[in-house]
Amino acid sequence: MLTAEMIELIHGGAPNIVCTQPFACLPNHVTGKGVIKALRTRHPESNIVAVDYDPGASEVNQLNRIKLMISVAKNNFRPCT
Repeated sequence: MLTAEMIELIHGGAPNIVCTQPFACLPNHVTGKGVIKALRTRHPESNIVAVDYDPGASEVNQLNRIKLMISVAKNNFRPCT
């Protein structure tokens, strides 16, 4: 369902997606990280970042990945006219 939800967001005009992945969630890793490249290929306007939340993940790394995604979103922003 995660892949379908990301496609629905992209088609609905929300191409900026943070895919949060809890510790030891194998289905999320497979369907989240595994399809991001394919989604970006099919939908070049998409801006998707996967962020792992587990004991070994650095908080600084998590925040930097989200900040980078927001920076790309701001650069891609096209106001409605």
